[in-house]
Amino acid sequence: MTDPSCAVAHGEAEAETETRTLVAVFATPVADYLLKYGSDLGYRTVLHDPKDGELPALDRTADVVVTDHHRDELGEVLRDVLEYPVRWIGVMGNPRHPGPHVEALKQLGVAPERIDRVHRPIGLNIGSRTPPEIAIATLAGLLADRNGRAGGFF
Repeated sequence: MTDPSCAVAHGEAEAETETRTLVAVFATPVADYLLKYGSDLGYRTVLHDPKDGELPALDRTADVVVTDHHRDELGEVLRDVLEYPVRWIGVMGNPRHPGPHVEALKQLGVAPERIDRVHRPIGLNIGSRTPPEIAIATLAGLLADRNGRAGGFF
């Protein structure tokens, strides 16, 4: 019997996936690559920059990646995202520094258990330095999480 993953890789079968949504928050170079590569991975991609309008309605198929943790509206954006039953929420940033989103959400009165839904750091630790590398590491981490895997080598 042929491994289903192998059959898909060889073009002999279609992958069974549900339609997923990838929301990149803030217009950044990393967001550009997340949306480009995310589309190739089957995501319906959405860029959300608060200065351009309201957050779209999101459901349990949405993975939300905040691509700039220095923005003044970080807390408000995350508070609004947390109102939806999204599958996953993450904020980019250096894991050696405290995430500014925690204090921003506390100041807005967001409950600790809701703050805990926000992942940081995100992606696989592959030493990414450029926007395309960061996007690949992030998407690989999302795929690992969605598939119930830790990521990394096996």
